[in-house]
Amino acid sequence: MSRFLDPLRAEQLDATRWITLTLLRYESDLLSDTVEIPARFVTDFASVPRWLPLTWYLTGNTAHRPSVIHDWLYQRHVAERIERALAAAVFCEAMSADDIEPVPRWQRSLIWAGVRAGGWVAWQNHERRAAALNPKWTVAGWPA
Repeated sequence: MSRFLDPLRAEQLDATRWITLTLLRYESDLLSDTVEIPARFVTDFASVPRWLPLTWYLTGNTAHRPSVIHDWLYQRHVAERIERALAAAVFCEAMSADDIEPVPRWQRSLIWAGVRAGGWVAWQNHERRAAALNPKWTVAGWPA
């Protein structure tokens, strides 16, 4: 059964970016593996466009732990050998598994649809996005 093994401990860096303070682990049934996000990983959580006020109202500022998993998979998909559809499915799976910040099914569906509709931009620009959010790791090498 998919589950988070750790709470999310993060500190806000600015208006849109957060940094993990401790290891965040997630056991995924879909991946048949545990995703491990090390401390010091920078994320913008679920980057719902603020210019869509109704969308932000319905889905913004939620699913924080699953969003970190999703950001990791999007920034690291080449190294992790993950396809975009699988990354979106793992995000949805993680939203279902989050026992600290439960995400209702209707909200998960909206978030998943948004990721599938607009996530291709971040997917295609993963190197630039990773360099902007995690410049030290993209230069020095990502933690194992």
